Amino acid sequence: MNRYPRWKNILIIVALFWGLFYTLPNFFGKAPAVQISSAKSTVEIDPVRDSARVERALTEAGIVHNGIFSDAAAIRVRFKNDGSQERAQIIIESAFNPDKKAPSYTVAPNLLPNSPQWFSALNALPMNLGLDLRGGVHFLLEVDMPSAITRQMDSFYGDLNRQLSGRDGKPRPASIARENDTIVLRFQEATQRAAASKAIQSFSNELQLLERDGGDGNLQLVASLTPQAEQRIRDFAIKQNINTLNNRINALGVSEPVIRQQGANRIIVQLPGIQDVAEAKDILGRTATLELRMVVGTPGDETAFAVHQGRMRLPLDTELYFEHRRSSRTKGAEDANDVGLPILIRKWVELTGENLTDAQAGVDENNMPAVHLTLDGVGARKFRELTRRNVGKNMAILLVEKGVGEVVTAPVIRTEIGGGRVQISGSMTSSEAAKTALLLRAGALAAPMEIIEERIVGPSLGEANIQKGSLSTLWGFVAIAVFMMVYYRFFGLISSIALTANLLLLVALLSLLQATLTLPGIAAMALTLGMAIDSNVLINERIREELRNGCTPQIAITAGYERAWATILDSNVTTLIAGIALLAFGSGPVRGFAVVHCLGIFTSMFSAILVSRMLVNFIYGRRRKLEAISIGQVWKPDNN
Repeated sequence: MNRYPRWKNILIIVALFWGLFYTLPNFFGKAPAVQISSAKSTVEIDPVRDSARVERALTEAGIVHNGIFSDAAAIRVRFKNDGSQERAQIIIESAFNPDKKAPSYTVAPNLLPNSPQWFSALNALPMNLGLDLRGGVHFLLEVDMPSAITRQMDSFYGDLNRQLSGRDGKPRPASIARENDTIVLRFQEATQRAAASKAIQSFSNELQLLERDGGDGNLQLVASLTPQAEQRIRDFAIKQNINTLNNRINALGVSEPVIRQQGANRIIVQLPGIQDVAEAKDILGRTATLELRMVVGTPGDETAFAVHQGRMRLPLDTELYFEHRRSSRTKGAEDANDVGLPILIRKWVELTGENLTDAQAGVDENNMPAVHLTLDGVGARKFRELTRRNVGKNMAILLVEKGVGEVVTAPVIRTEIGGGRVQISGSMTSSEAAKTALLLRAGALAAPMEIIEERIVGPSLGEANIQKGSLSTLWGFVAIAVFMMVYYRFFGLISSIALTANLLLLVALLSLLQATLTLPGIAAMALTLGMAIDSNVLINERIREELRNGCTPQIAITAGYERAWATILDSNVTTLIAGIALLAFGSGPVRGFAVVHCLGIFTSMFSAILVSRMLVNFIYGRRRKLEAISIGQVWKPDNN
């Protein structure tokens, strides 16, 4: 009667072992580590070579490590304590960045799971800890949307100067001027103004035109952005800035950063483990711009070498850069920061990253790695004209940061390119194409940002929060277990074991999903324990009621579980609806609470109904003549 089929027992036991396995990494914690990653697009991480460099530097300094882990993106070294981590960071920094002014690598502190490697290989990782538990810095940034719109109007101003230059039969205005967020074109004749209006409308659909009379025969055409164009610029600015911040912060080795949009023009950034506010501000405040310029001559020609060697003066309106040849370096080279070929580039910027809507790695017509760019309408027209005028010449793509430009690539323009689809190909690997695409796609902030709120959570406060949260959950669990065993005797012990299974499965789910645990999450975990025991209380009371009605113990157990099921389901569904509402409409800490709360409802139903029933079946189910069960005092009704 009270027996589960074997397959069901096996499934429940497997689920419990699964929960134990994915919970264990949380007991190992995380160990201090140092992460080495590339700081420039022209520098790559070589897992074999760079791991050997790290090993050699640490051995010479007498620093013991607990393992070196490498991949194509970074090298990570784990240590026993913070002291070894700090010393190792200094040693590795000196070995990888001899030139302090222009570092090629980012050497940053990090945290790695302290569990055995085979745990990590099976994706068994500890939960991430939020800012309130680990300490760190919190910023609220506001994106300068008016600046983004102004920059777009500046771009249109240059476009109109090129388009209305009097060439190809297009009208030339008497003057073009920027006034606030508009561009004012002045004409002497109405026919010229009408022709210019038609030319602008065919040139871009993001400008709305207004004709007005300035007096004294001064006919004006005022161009401004359409509401749809302004909204597109705002949406692009916020998304581009979030992408850029993500790539910058991840490259610096910050563990579990939180970067998300809040409202229409604000971004929340949380950097756990960082206590240096000045360093964090420098990370967030870095501004980079993408530029396309024309090359004078060819990369590495005689003129460029002569300027580089000082035998010739720099030609007017040009700058000297170096084209890095990443694919041509020998595999065993120690210095990845090769100077490369000297290249002379004009100062005039032809196109900026503001006109770039997407960049993806792919292959060209010869099945070789390439980068495919997508330009907006304005960028497509600019690029078509640029390539038409410069067929057979080299075009340089630069990333300019803090006033220092770096050539990403300098391909040859083979033919006029229209349609807004651009292909960059050359001597690059698939990995280099992917990195170049990422750099072009998210290398620049679309608009400046201002820090309007900053908050620091110290590591000692985070440890105190963990200790207090853990103790509150522990003592809550103990109090519930003691009460259940006193009131329901042996069935109370079974309920307490099921409650332990509930906590085990909840922690395992959070670890498997790599959820970030915060103080509200700990509060939800404690609340889940209190709510989970309600199901066992309902079951135990229902069994008592059946015993009071004269049922045998075996029938009472069966009826207790079956008849309590509907009530348990109803109560949990209503609670789940509230949790889903918090998850859908809440933000920040509220969502963290809701995630743990919703997961806890599913684990509590599993443990309270299936796990406890399995234990009861093991203990009582095989007894044919069961006279009594230990479920506390059963008060029978008085017939008198």
